[in-house]
Amino acid sequence: MLATLPMYLRAETRAAHDAFYALIRDVLRDTGQPAPDRLDHVTPHTATWTRADLLLGQICNLPYRAHVHRHTHRVGTCDYALPDTPPGHYFSYFVTRADDPRDTPAAFAHGRLAVNEAHSHSGWGAAWNYGRDHGFAFTKAVLTGAHSASAIALVEGRADIACIDAISWQMIQRYDATAPRLRIIARTAPSPGQTLITARGNDPAALRRAVDAALIALPAPHRETLMLRGVVTLPDAAYHDLPLPEPVPIDLPTARSA
Repeated sequence: MLATLPMYLRAETRAAHDAFYALIRDVLRDTGQPAPDRLDHVTPHTATWTRADLLLGQICNLPYRAHVHRHTHRVGTCDYALPDTPPGHYFSYFVTRADDPRDTPAAFAHGRLAVNEAHSHSGWGAAWNYGRDHGFAFTKAVLTGAHSASAIALVEGRADIACIDAISWQMIQRYDATAPRLRIIARTAPSPGQTLITARGNDPAALRRAVDAALIALPAPHRETLMLRGVVTLPDAAYHDLPLPEPVPIDLPTARSA
């Protein structure tokens, strides 16, 4: 069986993730249910979501509503108690360099948007939705692999704007030297936050009870590191009423003619 909590995993948060899962594991085992000894920090997260042996995973709402929902049950949606945001929802900030004079996302429509992953709602889907709702579209994007890497791309001048979810932004402010050189110019609409899932053959209610109990028992320093305040149940419509974005307009170098 496989257990993984990858979405806000970084070196500074690994111990808290491991402690949280250890409590989940012990609750499950105490009730006679098998569980892996530890979290898998090696398998790429995109390769875990549809595995038949997935006991507990974590996913962004875009790949979940695009295709992963057909292979999984939702255990619950993570709630980070963000300001002016419904429970179980999150939003992204549009971030640019502190010395860039442009002050609206629309002003960057033809700039380089740093996108953490092509299937990320927070990095791409939320930006695409914002542009659609405000009458413009981002025309160039560079893939960075992580929100923290998007912040670095901004500072190094390889990108002009990034859409970074509020929890990742708080972690960048906590841990990364890039934060003082960046500034927020706007925020996106809220949408369902990181979602806990399990393969179709498992009991999501039992997992939810274990997650809830583990969160209560988690020591305060680890809870503060994770910033997780609870897990909530959202209706299917909260996910599936959101439109699927167009593909990321990746800005590839122009091939040189012979």
